[in-house]
Amino acid sequence: MVPLRLRISEVTESATKLPFVLLESMLPRQVLRIQVDNPLLTELVLDRLRRETPVFGMLGVVNLETGQKVHWKYGVEVEIVEKLFMEKGGIRLELKAGRRFSIVGDIETAEQGWTEGRVQFYDSGEQEAEELNGKDFMAVERAILKSRELTKPNSDNMSIIDRWIKLARENEKVTGQIDNLLKEIGQIPSEDEPTERAFWVGALINPIPSMGVAMEIRPKLLTAKTTEQRVQVALDAIHKSIRHMDGTERMW
Repeated sequence: MVPLRLRISEVTESATKLPFVLLESMLPRQVLRIQVDNPLLTELVLDRLRRETPVFGMLGVVNLETGQKVHWKYGVEVEIVEKLFMEKGGIRLELKAGRRFSIVGDIETAEQGWTEGRVQFYDSGEQEAEELNGKDFMAVERAILKSRELTKPNSDNMSIIDRWIKLARENEKVTGQIDNLLKEIGQIPSEDEPTERAFWVGALINPIPSMGVAMEIRPKLLTAKTTEQRVQVALDAIHKSIRHMDGTERMW
């Protein structure tokens, strides 16, 4: 039994250990296209591509007032979905963000030179179920009611999401930018999935690269502790973005 326990422990640790890239705060469903030229990052990518599912952890970087740069504790697992080796060196990658996680313990330096650490993955449904079984079990119900506001038609038969998309198409920097973005992030989740709906809104209004029509909310969404907080962040941000785009209240 002891060897079996050890094997289970090894598998569990392997499943929850990720190498990290400190580059960009991303949300589930978002796509990032980059070219990798750095030798260490290239080695990391090649190591990942040798695996059945080529994934690593993506973390955003925070610039402190002191000038110091530190990484966020919260990030997403990204999968390499497309790769192109360049003739003159470097690799072009398309990365798709999936599961959310938080770092458990310290970040270490792997034998190969990159940083890695153990993570805890989050499942939106499980988080919401825990809240429903907690003291403030009505908080999830409030979050669902708020999430419904995003797709509820107004007097013009246009929802908040529809209004944002219409204005964003008028403000897009490249023709078809919004249509391509909607293809990448897919259909909006059900109103009964308030956390996933909040992250979907964040991926919509804060695409990569940014359209410059909304405040940065990706780190705020990733670090929000409750379902209601996540929905409120998304709801406030999309309203503010709409007011900015229609000229009612410019953000800058």
